[in-house]
Amino acid sequence: MRCRRNWKADAENENHGEKKGGAAALNARERTLAVLNREPVDRIPVDLWYTEEIGKDLRQYTGTSTDLEMFRALGLDKIVWVFMAYKADSGESSSSQVGAGAEVTATRTMWGVPLKGIQSGKAHYEEFGEAPMKGYESPADVEKYPWWPDPDRFDYEGAVEKAREAHGEFCVIGPWVSFFEIYCQMRGIEQAMMDLVLYPDLVNAVLDKIEAIQTEMMKRFFTMGCKFLDLVFISDDLGTQSSLLMSPDMWKEFLEPRMKRWCGMIHSYGLKVFFHTDGAAEPLIGPLIDCGIDVLNPIQHICPGMEPGALKKKYGDRVIFHGGVDNQNVLPFGTPDDVRAEVRMLMDTLGAGREGFICASCHNVQAGTPVSNIIAMIESVKKFG
Repeated sequence: MRCRRNWKADAENENHGEKKGGAAALNARERTLAVLNREPVDRIPVDLWYTEEIGKDLRQYTGTSTDLEMFRALGLDKIVWVFMAYKADSGESSSSQVGAGAEVTATRTMWGVPLKGIQSGKAHYEEFGEAPMKGYESPADVEKYPWWPDPDRFDYEGAVEKAREAHGEFCVIGPWVSFFEIYCQMRGIEQAMMDLVLYPDLVNAVLDKIEAIQTEMMKRFFTMGCKFLDLVFISDDLGTQSSLLMSPDMWKEFLEPRMKRWCGMIHSYGLKVFFHTDGAAEPLIGPLIDCGIDVLNPIQHICPGMEPGALKKKYGDRVIFHGGVDNQNVLPFGTPDDVRAEVRMLMDTLGAGREGFICASCHNVQAGTPVSNIIAMIESVKKFG
């Protein structure tokens, strides 16, 4: 089922700008669409991921009151996140994922995982409590789990309206779906890793439910509003700072078939697959591309195997890169000159040929990061891109 027009025609029809440096001067949406469609651009797009604390700082800096106004003021080529709220029986509201931006009043995630608010310096975040599936050993236990989400309880109308509001100016991404990340939340990370060997039938039974619920949710959402969407966000962290979380064989057994199904379904609606994995995930990049992902994020290049030049050479003609700007060291602790050097390096590697790259912070810019560094990143992309 398709409800989006042809991507190439989409970019061409929306391109009404004047020529700049051999390519048309594009607006934010046109520029991002052109990169996604491997069409010529006037410059590499610049996106930004950030925590709410940073959002507040940037709205204050720009004198704006909403995120969309802030994106315009900063000249961002923002890929706007649109994720759905979930209403529990109690009336409490949770997000499709923790951090997905919906108004949260619940003490558990929509998957039943307890939440605890943590304040650390300037930053506030939600920490997971005790794994609610602790002690499960048999697939038979899965059907007894009391907190499986009901697809009827997602706020589809609210999500469609948010997508509609942003779609005219910016590309839109949503919803946020996952496989193994959710499994780890429900079982606990240590137990989840052992389950791959000790309880493979349980892993498959739980993942089947996780897949089925989110597949139904996505189909309903896309049927209602895919004409206002451009990408779908799949997040399934596969890497640590130094290596994979699981072996390629384990990934192939438990996750590859599910990724193929989701990529095929998402593409059937004319949407792109945006895949997020932190860490040293290089051994799985090729297999993920073979599954059908279109965009890879966040390119954590301080990790082994994630060197930008090598990734561009090996995969640059098969996937769009998104991210790259280090937010563990350079953005929070460097100088504006350090940020400019970082951006220039990325333009020369991931952005070589002015194609296949959307420059952005490497994951969410954290509370306390100097606004001057964020501005340096944005301005440098516009200068060097």
